[in-house]
Amino acid sequence: MSTITLARPRSPLVSWLAVAAVMLGIFTIVTSEILPIGLLTAMGGDFGVSDGVTGLTMTLPGVVAAISAPVVTLTTARLDRRVMLCVLMAVLAVADVLAAVADSYGVMLVSRVLVGLTIGGFWSIGAGLAGRLVPARAVGAATGVIFSAVPLGSVLGVPAGTLIGEIAGWRAAFVVLAGLAVLVLVALVLVLPSLPATQVTSVRVLLEVLRSRGAGVALASTSLVVVAHFGTYTYVTPFLQDVTGLAPAAVSAVLLAYGVAGIGGNFLAGRGAGTRLRVTFVTCALLVAAATLLLPVAGGSGVGAVVLLVVWGLAYGGVPVCSQASFLAAAPHAPEAATVLFTSSFQATFALGAFLGGRVVDGVSVSAAMICGGLIALLAVAVLRYLD
Repeated sequence: MSTITLARPRSPLVSWLAVAAVMLGIFTIVTSEILPIGLLTAMGGDFGVSDGVTGLTMTLPGVVAAISAPVVTLTTARLDRRVMLCVLMAVLAVADVLAAVADSYGVMLVSRVLVGLTIGGFWSIGAGLAGRLVPARAVGAATGVIFSAVPLGSVLGVPAGTLIGEIAGWRAAFVVLAGLAVLVLVALVLVLPSLPATQVTSVRVLLEVLRSRGAGVALASTSLVVVAHFGTYTYVTPFLQDVTGLAPAAVSAVLLAYGVAGIGGNFLAGRGAGTRLRVTFVTCALLVAAATLLLPVAGGSGVGAVVLLVVWGLAYGGVPVCSQASFLAAAPHAPEAATVLFTSSFQATFALGAFLGGRVVDGVSVSAAMICGGLIALLAVAVLRYLD
């Protein structure tokens, strides 16, 4: 992580408000990306498409983000990062408004392309800014605050969006997100300092990092566990409604429990990754495998489903932390390049997982998708255990 000296003195309050603004930006982006998980059935019914086809609203942003992460970072490498973050947040607001007023599934997919563009650019730039916003001694804490946006998206964003969707319709959830994006944009304008480019990432640097053995292991393990997770979690709402037999309001409560567990997993993995990264990553992948493999067996009851979703949330909450740490450990000399590779690989396999899961759900069953995801997570365990 870069520890560049601040360009001009700023009060601690303003510095931490800037950190909070970046965190809220990532929270809004993460929530916009994964919100369809809780609204999948309602959205599909409105547009007259199956759950598997509706899952493209999860797949498409990931594909676009995987491409935009390196492209946006490289092509705007010399531009002020403050300007870029503000522009990208404005794009997200437009995307959410477009989703709310979409009169066809095609228009909805256009909005999801814009979400993907924002994810790739904002995450790659914003995730590494802590060292430019606070003094060196506070960089670790600030980084933790920024990364907490990921589990918070599951804890607050998806359950809240699902609840809004049940009360006022799924379109209302996107209206609320658009309003939040506008508020974050205002906050970024008010509290972010000028952030001129100081570290230019090139294609050569990206390729050098990618060729290292450590980056290869990080890429393989991340790809497998993320495919496993999003090939299953994308369709957890249909599973809870059709297999477990829960009412929509109960599904929101279960997703909330999952998200709370995810926050705990995020902080536990953060501590473990600092001293025993590989063991922590293996544990997370193994628990994801266990939860998804057992859901078709024990998830028919409400108690069994809740217990397994909590275990799942605890495990997956640590995956982004471990994955990011693995890429950074492979390239300590090029943190921005490592962050770009993390973002791109994470989003690409997120999209692939949602797509493959949809094919299994439509072609076989949602329970079969859970089993396939569990087996893929076991492959991630094998990679981490034997290819280190």
